[in-house]
Amino acid sequence: MVHDFLIIGGGIAGISAGARLSHLGSVLLLEAEPALAYHASGRSAALFEAQYGQPATVALNRASKDYHMTANGGVLGPRGLMMLAGPGEEDTLARDIAAMQLAPITVDEAIARIPALNRDHIRAAAYHAAAWDLDTDLLLGNFVREIRANGGQIRTGAAVTAIRRNAGLWHVTAGAEAVVARQIVNAAGAWVDEVATRAGVEPLGHRPLRRSMARMPAPGGHDPASWPMIIGAGETWYAKPDAGKWIVSPAEEDPVDAPHDAWADDMVLAEGIARYQPFVTEDVTRVETTWAGLRTFSPDRTLVLGRDAAEPDFIWCSGQGGYGFQTAPAASQLLADLIAGRAPALPPEIVAALSPERFG
Repeated sequence: MVHDFLIIGGGIAGISAGARLSHLGSVLLLEAEPALAYHASGRSAALFEAQYGQPATVALNRASKDYHMTANGGVLGPRGLMMLAGPGEEDTLARDIAAMQLAPITVDEAIARIPALNRDHIRAAAYHAAAWDLDTDLLLGNFVREIRANGGQIRTGAAVTAIRRNAGLWHVTAGAEAVVARQIVNAAGAWVDEVATRAGVEPLGHRPLRRSMARMPAPGGHDPASWPMIIGAGETWYAKPDAGKWIVSPAEEDPVDAPHDAWADDMVLAEGIARYQPFVTEDVTRVETTWAGLRTFSPDRTLVLGRDAAEPDFIWCSGQGGYGFQTAPAASQLLADLIAGRAPALPPEIVAALSPERFG
């Protein structure tokens, strides 16, 4: 069988693209790991914040909001976002307020929302309610069901080891299986440039950057269920409720030598927890579990969506960074529109800012 679309990568990028493209032709999605969403997509902080990211990313966020709110009953729940400045961080917070359209609040108002905050350390705070928890499992499941409802196929444990072009078709080896497809969608996350190289396509210079997290009891034995996410000014750390617990991240962006199954660096975590610690009244005495993911960025830190400039049957769906879930509805719709030859709903300047052609 010749598949219309072969999607390489079973994270949110590939799964959402597969759902959209399943309306245009036959889809086969290949994921190297034994389960979907194993890497960055399975290790997300799971927040929808429309103002977060580069201008083109913000445009995708905004265009995705209605889908997140309404499609299949919606995947968003109330959370809220608070940013905090310690001594000497007031100017940094002022820039964050302007960039993310937050409202300044008093320290008393901040503590009313999170009683565990340390009044003596906080110099300024800001908040807005327009940030939501995003049910990543539900969103992934909705897109998977859409693929299968339209006859698409998904294979896990199917690592791509060879790609060649012959007679206008792609011939791909995945495990013991030989696959033939008209078009490839490269949604392989941290591995996108490796996939491109295998296909004889010029890689674009994506960079995987590690980000770590630690889960711990909520400070002071509080129930954090209604607390907002909190972020240190300049995104030097963040913390968020998670299934009755509390997760803290150093918010690091550490380059890695090569894509891999990421793990948390204990020293980096300790440094991040030390930055977070003065903002709360209770010392961190116990970490229950840690993990890390690779957030993969293009050279200009903006998603790459569309046909390769030199090989139009090789389609990029890459560079999601930390924005894959937020942008998935609009990014996948844009990809489908471009492939189908339809006029995208997004403004032309945004489409151009996302196009692989911007790299020359």
